[in-house]
Amino acid sequence: MKRAGLRTRVTAGFAAGALALSAAMALVSYQLTRDMLIEQRERTLARAATSDAAVVRTGLDSDQPDIAQALRALDTGENRQAVLHSGGTWYAVEAGVDVETAIPQTLQDFSQPGRAGMQRIHTDGRPALVVAVPLSASTTFYEIGSLTELESTLYLLALSLTVAAIMTAAAGAALGWYTTRHALQPLAAVAAAAESITAGGYGTRLDPTTEPDLERLTASFNHMVDEMSQRLQHDRRFAADVSHELRSPLQTLSAATSVLTRRREHLDTRTATAADLVATQVTRFQALVTDLLELARSDQPAERAPTDIAALARQACRTRDLPDSLVTVDAGVDTTWHIDRRRITQLLGNLIDNAVRYAGAPTAVRVSATATTCYLDVDDRGPGITDDEKQVIFGRFVRGRSAARATTDGTGLGLALVTQHAHAHGGRVFVHDRPGGGTRFRVELPRCTP
Repeated sequence: MKRAGLRTRVTAGFAAGALALSAAMALVSYQLTRDMLIEQRERTLARAATSDAAVVRTGLDSDQPDIAQALRALDTGENRQAVLHSGGTWYAVEAGVDVETAIPQTLQDFSQPGRAGMQRIHTDGRPALVVAVPLSASTTFYEIGSLTELESTLYLLALSLTVAAIMTAAAGAALGWYTTRHALQPLAAVAAAAESITAGGYGTRLDPTTEPDLERLTASFNHMVDEMSQRLQHDRRFAADVSHELRSPLQTLSAATSVLTRRREHLDTRTATAADLVATQVTRFQALVTDLLELARSDQPAERAPTDIAALARQACRTRDLPDSLVTVDAGVDTTWHIDRRRITQLLGNLIDNAVRYAGAPTAVRVSATATTCYLDVDDRGPGITDDEKQVIFGRFVRGRSAARATTDGTGLGLALVTQHAHAHGGRVFVHDRPGGGTRFRVELPRCTP
């Protein structure tokens, strides 16, 4: 499984921390409030039962006590029920009260010696509190007080605390997301600078005053880019100097081979064959030096200008004696692209030349685009490219099996230059199998306007 990103992990940590803290606070608050409310309710019911017991005792102190009348004299309301146990008989005002079930046996046994007590029970699925008040050795007054209202209050309290905990966790997640967004902005700037450098912007640097806490990282990054830029510039200068120094002796060799070529008919067969081989290799060497010089300056930023890409592609075909009809443009595509004309001309030329050398000829050069990307496709009906070759074919001095079999003056740098020119525009190059057979080289360039 793919590991979650840093921003996601930090946000999840904030949310989990906020949830744990709010849940702990909610649990403690609920427990304290619950204990307090239950204790307060028990004291209230105990005082009410004691008061009602005194009223009943007064009613029973007459010569001919009327127990039913004494119980009816009580004002218990809807939430309390009075029950009297006297001489082994149960008395209750409310009809249908199963006193033997409602009054737990444990409380009856506890109150028999004349002790007052209370016990929480559930009757008919509802919570209640039973208070026992002894009136005499044979008489005990019981009062059942409903705790349904208290249970509803505790339920609402628990629900409110749960919602508060969830909202706190959501607020923690939002805070974590907001915090990481600003905390990771310096790293986003580093990533943007790295992408710019990858695209050829070697002058990109980070501002050390933007984030004082990352001053060391900024300084190290800028120093690394300076060292890399100097090394690349040194390598380019070395390659350019070597290639430039080779041009003079190559021109001399070219002049000498041209003399041998003109006098070929005066040479014997073996000497003429050797002269042809030398002329071919000198020509190939000249092309190699030219490509090396082009590679040496290919890391420079692209010099963009509005260019008709369709006209550029048709011109590349005409230069190679290919028909203009090879170039097709998708309907509705604007063919004016903001590109480096020299680079794209060489890019197209190298792709078309490869199709001519190794696949007979290109079958189509297609121009298409979307709202954000421009595409150049060069198709052929050649033998295709193996999957292994697709992984390395854009490297320098890499030649595929078709190139190895062909008798050609190729240098192995053509596709490397195509890649360099695409990267200079912030684009990419891909090779695919063409539907119907053959190969398709696709160049993707980000749409850019002046």
